[in-house]
Amino acid sequence: MRHIVRFIVAAVVLMFVGFLVPGFSVSSFWTAFLAAVVIALLGWVVEAMFGDRISPYNRGIIGFLVSAVVIYLTQFIVSGFHVTILGALLASLVIGIIDLFIPIKTHMDLHNGDAGNKQET
Repeated sequence: MRHIVRFIVAAVVLMFVGFLVPGFSVSSFWTAFLAAVVIALLGWVVEAMFGDRISPYNRGIIGFLVSAVVIYLTQFIVSGFHVTILGALLASLVIGIIDLFIPIKTHMDLHNGDAGNKQET
């Protein structure tokens, strides 16, 4: 249930970014929801292949650029999601700023999986 809420929040953020950023458009909420899932999966693949240092969730210039590439590649998988290269860069910046205030992934989730939710037996 927690993951669905995260994807809903991410979809709302993508809709907001689509409204705010030129060169970035999302046709509907369900397109944004699917794009949020695809972005999460692509981010997971990048992190699995290259480790934590090169991750869309890593703050810094590398994380910013990887996030922009992941956003740009998502348009080829999700129909109704269109972004230019400049739009992907701006969206990555705006999403990074929004993530400072509404984090979609917490620090504990990134390093310990769901360790915060495990019940003691």
